[in-house]
Amino acid sequence: MHIGIDLGGTKTESIIIDENGKEIERLRKNTPKNYNGTLDTVCELVKYLEDKHKKKCSIGVGSPGALSKETDCIKGGNSTWLNGRPLKKDIELRLNRKIFFENDANCFALSEAYDGSGSKHEIVFGVIIGTGVGGGLVINKKVINGFNNITGEWGHNQMPIGSNDKWNRHDCYCGKKGCIETFLSGPGFSKHYFDMYNIKLDAKIIQENANNGDEKALEFIFQYLDYLARGLAQVINIIDPGAIVLGGGVSNMKQIYGNINSKLKKYVFSDTVNTEVVKNTFGDSSGVRGAADLGR
Repeated sequence: MHIGIDLGGTKTESIIIDENGKEIERLRKNTPKNYNGTLDTVCELVKYLEDKHKKKCSIGVGSPGALSKETDCIKGGNSTWLNGRPLKKDIELRLNRKIFFENDANCFALSEAYDGSGSKHEIVFGVIIGTGVGGGLVINKKVINGFNNITGEWGHNQMPIGSNDKWNRHDCYCGKKGCIETFLSGPGFSKHYFDMYNIKLDAKIIQENANNGDEKALEFIFQYLDYLARGLAQVINIIDPGAIVLGGGVSNMKQIYGNINSKLKKYVFSDTVNTEVVKNTFGDSSGVRGAADLGR
């Protein structure tokens, strides 16, 4: 059997699946916002599942950021307490075995490309928009890591700016200014709503208000969709995927799917945009399923 661990900024999820990919059990714990606590959580989840099911399993871990090829330490993760730390090596030392290890967005993209919303396409770009903004590229059911192990990090390109923008460029935790992540992430979502209306609301509440027909929330979301289209157009211009599968909290925003393609046409370098922008099949579980799939 195979265990997958998805290290999120707020929760850590584990799953155990059989050889056919059937889910046996799933478990979530809050993510400690410190390094040693994160290590403890991963190992506790693995031990619990193996002890309960009396199996020694393959272990796949999806983590924020990526492993540096120079140092074998995490780089570029929005869970900043992991950055600069040898997370894969330390988990292996604690578990006394080798593990499979990928960026969490790569795990999400693999799950959706394998048997989810992107399964009929050769080139699939998986997008996670939540606490941060990440992406993963899968071609012919294979994760593409790239020479520097940063394939899919579209959230740290700069947002293209238009002449009538209402939102300001601002600093990103990565040290740059105006990253796509600062516009599209959950915290960015709330910040820009406050900029427009001087009202502090959680991103989830803003989405719920829009779904219930609130005019301010709807006006804001259509501004947001224009920024989303600008960011995704960069992806389409470079890799031209058959499908872009959305995950994270933003994927629950129903206004995206009927409106994004018309906005993409303003920014993509093509007379047609046939790329499908679709909601994920497996919801919050896509990342952890993909982590388990690494061992399959």
